[in-house]
Amino acid sequence: MNHRPGMKIGEVEHPVQGPMLKVGDAAPDFLLTATDWSRKSLADYAGKVKIISVVPSLDTRVCSAQTHRFNREAADLSADVVILTVSADLPYAQRRWCGAEGVDRVITLSDHKDMNFSDAYGVHVTDMRICQRACFVVDRSNVVQYAEYVPIIGDEINFDAALQKVRELTA
Repeated sequence: MNHRPGMKIGEVEHPVQGPMLKVGDAAPDFLLTATDWSRKSLADYAGKVKIISVVPSLDTRVCSAQTHRFNREAADLSADVVILTVSADLPYAQRRWCGAEGVDRVITLSDHKDMNFSDAYGVHVTDMRICQRACFVVDRSNVVQYAEYVPIIGDEINFDAALQKVRELTA
């Protein structure tokens, strides 16, 4: 397995498994579980620019804020954009959280079943079985156009940079 130094929680660094994707890489395919327990892959979002917002758990302050922010931003983005929020939360918990929080423009997907997305995208915090906070923008051809890995769990992603890349791809 490919372990690398990873995510800090307080003073403790937790190992993260998988390669760090970079701009120009082909986005790895995945199988994630939707809130209705159907399986989703990149093919389900063919022809769309994809924001893939990765969070450790929707039930935490920064993850909640990240998902709310993308839900608000979705209203001002092209119809050619889909926003996927990925976590290792169970689909039941994701559905409950979205309903309680009024999040309706972001698609939440779970990697709980086998962590294949997390391994392929380099966000699998192995000792906690959660996802490292990250953000990817993937173009219509499934090429990574923006990749950000956040090394400290409580830090936010660079929303402006990710959204700017999306606007460039949909202009």
